Amino acid sequence: MTVESAQSVPPAVTDADIGRCWLVGAVPSDLWADKSGHIAIWTGGSWRFSVPQNGRRLWDTSMGRQRHYNAGQWTTAPLISSPAGGAVIDVEARDALAAILQFMKSIGMCAT
Repeated sequence: MTVESAQSVPPAVTDADIGRCWLVGAVPSDLWADKSGHIAIWTGGSWRFSVPQNGRRLWDTSMGRQRHYNAGQWTTAPLISSPAGGAVIDVEARDALAAILQFMKSIGMCAT
């Protein structure tokens, strides 16, 4: 599933937005009150809400990466820095790690 962004106030929507989704923020108001953490789906004329379950993943378009739901909260992957420094430098290992990190970033598994 894809969400446009996380926000606490419902966006201004039209029929052209039917099927678009948003992640309801931590302090929702207006029509989203009491729906914190839910996924709000615009159906044209009204909102529908999906209650997240542990293990649910979604793509956040505004962040360009995945979100994961576990233990009552949405999280994103942490920023993992490329290796630097150290007494012994293994160039091949660092190149391999850099390639893995770049791939994980490209698919939204790590922060950029």
